[in-house]
Amino acid sequence: MTRNTLVGLGLSLLALAASVAASAAPATQPLRIADNHRYLATQDGRPFFWLGDTGWLLLGRLDRAETEHYLARRAAQGFNVIQVMVLHTDQQTNRYAAPAMLDKDPARPRVTPGNDPARADEYDYWDHLDWVVDRAAAHGLYVALVPIWGTIVVESKLPPERAAAYGKFLGERYRSKPNIVWLNGGDTPGEKNAATWEALGAAIKAADPGHLMTFHPIGRTDSAWYYHRAPWLDFNMFQSGHKSYAQDEKGARAEDNWRYVAEDLSRPPLKPTIDGEPSYENIPHGLHDLTAPRWLAADVRRYAWWSVFGGAFGHSYGSNDVMQMFVPGKDKPAYAADVHWEKALEQEGAGQMHHLRDLMLSRPFFERVPDQQLIAGQNGTGYERVIATRGKAYAMAYSYTGRPFRIRMGQIAGQKVSAAWFDPRTGVAKPIGTFTNNGERLFTPPGTPQPGNDWVLLLDSK
Repeated sequence: MTRNTLVGLGLSLLALAASVAASAAPATQPLRIADNHRYLATQDGRPFFWLGDTGWLLLGRLDRAETEHYLARRAAQGFNVIQVMVLHTDQQTNRYAAPAMLDKDPARPRVTPGNDPARADEYDYWDHLDWVVDRAAAHGLYVALVPIWGTIVVESKLPPERAAAYGKFLGERYRSKPNIVWLNGGDTPGEKNAATWEALGAAIKAADPGHLMTFHPIGRTDSAWYYHRAPWLDFNMFQSGHKSYAQDEKGARAEDNWRYVAEDLSRPPLKPTIDGEPSYENIPHGLHDLTAPRWLAADVRRYAWWSVFGGAFGHSYGSNDVMQMFVPGKDKPAYAADVHWEKALEQEGAGQMHHLRDLMLSRPFFERVPDQQLIAGQNGTGYERVIATRGKAYAMAYSYTGRPFRIRMGQIAGQKVSAAWFDPRTGVAKPIGTFTNNGERLFTPPGTPQPGNDWVLLLDSK
């Protein structure tokens, strides 16, 4: 069988997959800021709960068949946003060795007119990115694009005037795609090279005003610290990973990612916020000590539930192995990656993320607010903290350790409430009973109190 025959067969299979996915997945449409300025919505007003996966190196490491498998699996697991780097290095190529730039210059994208984006043997870098965006849309997925990784800018390889040219190219090329979100920055200090980030953000926004944009900052910092009032920044993003309480020299927030949310929602003007990079599943604490303990499924659950109950409009999950699309024996592992990315798609935490999204969308979404007044008495610190949220006729409280806690009743409507324990591992709710909706009441989660014995108390008005 010739190479052209193999390519043709592969493309036929991809076309078949495309038609199946397109008929099954919901149509994507550009996102907007909800009227309450806390959450995101689709253009027709439906709530959009962002459940993201960090597929950072997808463009450089996956071919089209692998990309199709990755997108299909993440969509089946309930994810709806894939976070992707456009330019990771100044020598960026895709899996087919097609370079992204001329002379390593982001302001000179290597675009080859006349290439057929449907062919896997002859196309350029940008044709391939077009294909990835379209395939994501066929699966009902949005693509959050980081235009350029911060290291390239830190190395003075993108001055502001060239950033503006690059931003104009990106905005013009992708403004017609319905499923785009822009992540300016790229794991970088917000206070450094600010002129470049401002120029890039402004240029993309001028060419593409119809898509949302934020700034992806370096670890344990927040876009709001630097660009909250920038006209191109529609929502805030912080990176709470990857250090433990003991490792974080900044200390004030450490693993408490709910603190970033509370701070952001107190800033005028009000803008939505999200943890765009918490600690990844199967990555060493602190990244660089490869002998350190690794973050596990319970940890990624905690980051997700804490931030969302704190008021975030969604959450981004990450796997150490998937974010770099790691293949043992082929790729040099970063941060001691040790699982093939396809196997890592099935890591425990990844399969549990959709329970949070499903629960949030099961109640009136836009009316939900964080409300720590629900927790009566002395709350715990660190892993012992119980965090609460409510709507008009429902309330929820998350305990990571499953320790008993007291609820101040009467904060939602109704003379009585029904109560249940919701399991973040399985998505199953176990009824407790019906209670009068006044005074204080002690609730004791199932199991033995310890980190990872996490439970959600559900209260619904009757």
